[in-house]
Amino acid sequence: LMAKIETKQDEFYEDPYEGDLKINPQTNLLELTNFEYSLQDVENPNLYRMLFNYEDVPKLMFNRRLVPMAMPKEIWITDTTFRDGQQSREPYTTEQIVTLYDMLHRLGGPKGIIRQSEFFLYSKKDRDAVYQCLNKGYEFPEVTSWIRASKKDFELVKVLGLRETGILVSCSDYHIFYKLKMTRRQAIDHYLGVVKDCMEAGIRPRCHFEDITRADFYGFVVPFVIELHKLMLETGIPIKIRACDTLGYGVGIPGAALPRSVPGIIYGLRHHAHMPSELIEFHGHNDFYRAVSNSTTAWLYGASGVNCSLLGIGERTGNCPVEAMVMEYAQLKGTMDGMDPTVITEIAEYYEKELGYAIPPRTPFVGADFNVTRAGVHADGLLKNEEVYNIFDTAKLLNRPPKVMISNTSGVSGIAIWINQHLGLSGEEALDKKDPLVVGLKQWVDRQYDEGRVVAITDAELEVQLASLMQQMKGSGQGVRQDNYEDAAAEDKAQSGDLTGRVYYKIRQGILNGAWKPGQALTELALTKMLGVSRTPVREALRQLELVGLIE
Repeated sequence: LMAKIETKQDEFYEDPYEGDLKINPQTNLLELTNFEYSLQDVENPNLYRMLFNYEDVPKLMFNRRLVPMAMPKEIWITDTTFRDGQQSREPYTTEQIVTLYDMLHRLGGPKGIIRQSEFFLYSKKDRDAVYQCLNKGYEFPEVTSWIRASKKDFELVKVLGLRETGILVSCSDYHIFYKLKMTRRQAIDHYLGVVKDCMEAGIRPRCHFEDITRADFYGFVVPFVIELHKLMLETGIPIKIRACDTLGYGVGIPGAALPRSVPGIIYGLRHHAHMPSELIEFHGHNDFYRAVSNSTTAWLYGASGVNCSLLGIGERTGNCPVEAMVMEYAQLKGTMDGMDPTVITEIAEYYEKELGYAIPPRTPFVGADFNVTRAGVHADGLLKNEEVYNIFDTAKLLNRPPKVMISNTSGVSGIAIWINQHLGLSGEEALDKKDPLVVGLKQWVDRQYDEGRVVAITDAELEVQLASLMQQMKGSGQGVRQDNYEDAAAEDKAQSGDLTGRVYYKIRQGILNGAWKPGQALTELALTKMLGVSRTPVREALRQLELVGLIE
C-alpha cells in the first residue's frame, strides 16, 4: 500500500500540460493539483451558528458546488458492533462476541468484503473475546481495537498481537474548544504526538475524525490530514482516516455546502489532503435517517470503507447497519462477491432468540414483517407470481420467503399462500383458492371478523385452526390429501436451503422409521447434539411437527 501511495505522489496525474492544471486519469477531468491549506488557528470557535442554532432544527445550506463521483475499484465494509454497537446496549458476553464474529466472517465471504471488526480492550471479557477471535485464524474480518490515547494502551494493543487501532481525534471546534479546552494548534500537536507514539509501538493508527460534519474542513481538517500524510510518507506506515458523522448531520445531496456535505468531505480528503481511497472510511449515524444513504454516497465519491454495526445498533439512533451495506454493495457492484446474505437471517434470529433484542418488525431484511403483505390484492398477486410484490427472491437470498398476514382484508389468496408456506407445499402440490382446506380456513377467518375482531390473526392461532381442520377432514373422509400434504412438505423442506426445514425432515424421518418409540421424550438438547445444530432450528422444527400431529 505504501509503495502505491508513494507512486501516486509522483505519478498520480498524467501531465500533458505545464503548471498546476492537470488531467486526473480516474475522472478524465482537468483539475488544479497544487493547493496550500494552512491551519487557521482562530481565537474563538467557529460553531457555524447559521447552520447549527441549537434552539432550531439544523439548516441545510447549498453552494451548488459539484464534485465528481469517483467510486474506488475496491470497496468494503468495516464493523464496529463490538465497540460503538456495544456502547448503547448491555455488554455482550465473550461467547456472544465470538458467535457474532463467526457470523460476520461467514457473511463477508472469502473475499473479505467485511474487512475489519473493532473491539474494546478494557475488560477481561473483551480481551478474552479478542483472543478467541484471533485464534479462529480468519483473515477477515481483521481484529482491530479502539483505545484511549496513552502509551500504556498502545502496549496493550501490541501484547494482544493487533496491528491496527483507532484513535479519537475530535475535529470540530465544539470538541476542541469546549471538550478538550484547547486551541486548534494545541489539538493538532497533541494528536500528532499520540499518532507518533502509536507508530513507535509498531501499530498502524486509524484516526477517528469525530464530528467532522461540524468541523472547519479547510481551516482544520485538511491541514491536519496533510500533516498526517507527510508523517505517513516519512515513516512508511499507513494512516487511515475515518470521517465520523458523529451526530448524523451529513447529507449526500449534490450541491450541499460544507461542513455537512458528504461528497465534499470525501472529495476534499482525496483531492486536497492527498489521501488515497484505501485509507478513507466513513462512519455515519442515523439521527436524521441518513446513515445508509450517506454511507453509499461516501463509497460513490471515493471512500473505500464504510463503518457499520450489526442491525445498526449504536449510540442514540444508531449506526449504519452492516446488512444494509451488504445489499448496497450488491446493488452497486452487481454481485454479492462471495458474501452469504442468508447469514443476515441467522444474525437476526440470534439477536431475537438468544440475546432477547426486539427488532422492529418492519426493519428491512431483518424484521419479522419486512416481506409480509396484508392486503388481499397483494396476496392475490403473490399467489400468481411472487415477483409482483416481493423485492427479490428473499427465500433464496435470505431464507425468508414472502409471507402474508391474515386479516379481514387478506382474501382467499392470502389464506392459500399462508397454508402452502406452513405446509411447505409448492409447484403441483400447492393448494389453490378452491381447495377445501383453504375454503374452510377462510370461513373461520371470516367468522372471527364478523364477530367483531379488529386485529390481525396470529400464526399460532391459524396453526391451531389448521390442525383442527385437517383432523376434521381426515375424520370425514375428506382428508385423503393430508398424507400427501405432509409428504410433499417434508420433501420440500429437505431439499431447501433452510436449516429448519432440513432438521424437520431428519426428525420426521426418524419418527416414521421407528428411531423414536411412541411416548419417548424428544428433548431439544439431545437433538441439537445429535444433529450438530443450534437449538433455534430444532425448536422450530419441533413446533412444526407438533402442528402436523407427529409429536405432542
